[in-house]
Amino acid sequence: MTAIRIEGTANSPALNVDDGGSGGLPVVFVHSLAGNTDHWSRQLEHLREDRRAVAIDLRGHGRSDLARDGNYSIEAMADDIESVAAALGLGRFILAGHSMGTSASIEYAGRHPDAVAGLLLADPSGDARKIPAEQFAPFMAALESDSYASAIEDYWKVMLANSDPSVRERLMRDLRAMPKEIVIKVFGSSLQFDPITPLQRYPGKKLSVITHLNDTPISLHNLLPDLPHVSISGTGHWLQLDKPEEFNRIMDEFISSI
Repeated sequence: MTAIRIEGTANSPALNVDDGGSGGLPVVFVHSLAGNTDHWSRQLEHLREDRRAVAIDLRGHGRSDLARDGNYSIEAMADDIESVAAALGLGRFILAGHSMGTSASIEYAGRHPDAVAGLLLADPSGDARKIPAEQFAPFMAALESDSYASAIEDYWKVMLANSDPSVRERLMRDLRAMPKEIVIKVFGSSLQFDPITPLQRYPGKKLSVITHLNDTPISLHNLLPDLPHVSISGTGHWLQLDKPEEFNRIMDEFISSI
């Protein structure tokens, strides 16, 4: 493993990258909101036996810099992927995202379909534009208020209900380390983001790996019947941490199919 500092560009702040391994098509991993490169540690270790694997700390996350302009939109985080791919000279690669990171990955793949050899979506965010505004308004108002800590932690606990206690403790710690302002901005952008158009623009191989939390009317595989999907049971939202061996097996099969 080599920690690399990618210098800032006009569209992206300085970013931290975990890069290592060699051979084969590289795989690039993009974490969730309040995540970091460490969320992919088991996947990086697994893949680096025979190929290059890269994990990115998005702007304002992990050891990356804050956004100079305060922009934490999904589109801006796709710019971060673009900056890393260019700086590392990755060319063509497999792109894997988790949760909010799937949205940034989908946006990048829609912009650069020829660069993405395959798109692996780990419990992806759905099309939140289909959620009635009045349904999400109380939660967003709570985030903006003095009740932020309890509101966001209660939200996380629902997604962690089936997770191992050590995973829950780790992820709550990561959440508490995130600035409130960034969390609010990412949620706001996620509610407005259109994942369908860029997904339809990307013609390459794709797979959605979902948990029990992700079979709703706004889930991507229900909105796009041609999106292949498989389920992992008995896990929380962070399936790559809860069941790394099963996730890695599915990931290996997906990579082998490309």
